[in-house]
Amino acid sequence: MTSLPVDAIKALADQHPKPPNVVFQYGTAGFRTLGHALDPVMFRVGILAALRSKRLDGKTIGVMVTASHNPEPDNGVKLVDPRGEMLEAAWEAHATNLANAPTTDALIVALEALVQNLRIDLSKPARVVYARDTRPSGPALIASLEDGFKAMGAEARNAGVTTTPVLHYLVKAINTKGTKDSYGDDSEEGYLQKLSTAFKKLVAGKPAIPPLVIDCANGVGAILAEKLAKHLGDTIPLILQNTAIDTLGALNNACGADYVKTSQKLPPSLSSVLKPGQRACSLDGDADRLIYYYLDDRGQFHMLDGDKIAALVAAFIVDLTKSAGLDDQIQVGIVQTAYANGGSTKYLSERLPVKCVPTGVKHLHHAAEHYDIGVYFEANGHGTVLFSPDTLEKLSTYQPSTPAQSTALNHLINLTNVINQTVGDALSDMLLVEVVLAHRSYTGVEWDSLYVDLPNRLVKVVVADRNLFKTEDAERRLVSPPGLQAKLDELVRRYEGGRAFVRPSGTEDVVRVYAEAAVRAQADELAFRVAGLVYDEVGGDPAKRPSEFL
Repeated sequence: MTSLPVDAIKALADQHPKPPNVVFQYGTAGFRTLGHALDPVMFRVGILAALRSKRLDGKTIGVMVTASHNPEPDNGVKLVDPRGEMLEAAWEAHATNLANAPTTDALIVALEALVQNLRIDLSKPARVVYARDTRPSGPALIASLEDGFKAMGAEARNAGVTTTPVLHYLVKAINTKGTKDSYGDDSEEGYLQKLSTAFKKLVAGKPAIPPLVIDCANGVGAILAEKLAKHLGDTIPLILQNTAIDTLGALNNACGADYVKTSQKLPPSLSSVLKPGQRACSLDGDADRLIYYYLDDRGQFHMLDGDKIAALVAAFIVDLTKSAGLDDQIQVGIVQTAYANGGSTKYLSERLPVKCVPTGVKHLHHAAEHYDIGVYFEANGHGTVLFSPDTLEKLSTYQPSTPAQSTALNHLINLTNVINQTVGDALSDMLLVEVVLAHRSYTGVEWDSLYVDLPNRLVKVVVADRNLFKTEDAERRLVSPPGLQAKLDELVRRYEGGRAFVRPSGTEDVVRVYAEAAVRAQADELAFRVAGLVYDEVGGDPAKRPSEFL
């Protein structure tokens, strides 16, 4: 069996030393921290990606250099598995272990142990495809990553500057090329062609679609949105805003999906652009999240977040399966987290099965795979729709018995092409939303009125040790500290439509409190009372006690 290329690894590893006293952690979003701190991590991720490919018989692994909705000085890297899905959870620990090896010699020891424990056949080929977003720190980090590929002799394809969803798409397209499951042409052009062709078929014969304003977060989504606009032509006129990808400090700054979701207001740059009644949406920095909104006749801002998108899309797909005569053969289900608004959960549970899972895309994606058609969206606007292999097979072989069934079936088949099933994709989801609005003849107002969001509030409590907090029931109930959940239950009972939960952050020593109630003032009050209980329970840092505690 071939052995590790130790000399090549050593020579290059010495150029990317790990600084002492820094601990790296591979989380849901991969590694993410200040861009200037990531050089040694990138090199080691390059090696790990090559080993992952060898472990999977030379299948192509993806590597994306991005920090998504984070501010511009941050950067990060994550690995993508062969079907375009996130890295297998067991390998997150291997990534963390390699990133924290203190010296080159320690790195070699860790690599040799990994190869032995996982029985990696080093004679297998290593293939990777990699890309980055528009951050200024990107080129230097890509160079470090490439040294990792070089050390392992990996066959590496540079996909350049593109969105995270395009990289996920490329991984799946490369690995399914020439098979019956072919996902599309393995190029950015192939991606744009696939989405735009399906979209045009889905809206053919519908009234002209009014222009849509897109806030591109001054990120890589601006590049792709401009290319997509050319493919779509006058089928849907796109008005692109916040496209300053070369302006230092502009990325995600007072714009983008995260800004709109957290501040619940219009990006300032759109205030002179958006007219009452006009639809608009925001992407995030790597174009994998999407938030819609509109201004009403009085100029009042209304947000249509991931919950609203899920409700719109899921109900439409349920209706299509019924119209096609497939509702007894195809089960549509929706997956949410505890952060989903109670109004959306009530609306959806009256129409289809709803499952609640812990926070984090990997939990949602995994649970959605258990349905024939699984819809998942986080409230933050990250989500997609998954069609199981059996369902895809059914759609391709089903014989409709009426023209109406035939039309609905074709719509379902075209939906499988307009949706990026590998990962949440802002541009793909945007086209999906526009399809449903066109079919339903909805403006933002009708969409918004499907259900009313319950007023809610999110509060952070700084604690000395977040590990004291343990949860169950998809993070909706506390099991530790003992006795605290009973106090929360007692408090929640006092509020009409009250609901609250407490969960530790996955990344910092804070505890997050979410509360809902029938009235805005009560939701605020409940959130701060719960935060007060948490604070008193664990003796939070007195200097960081929020002034709004009641």
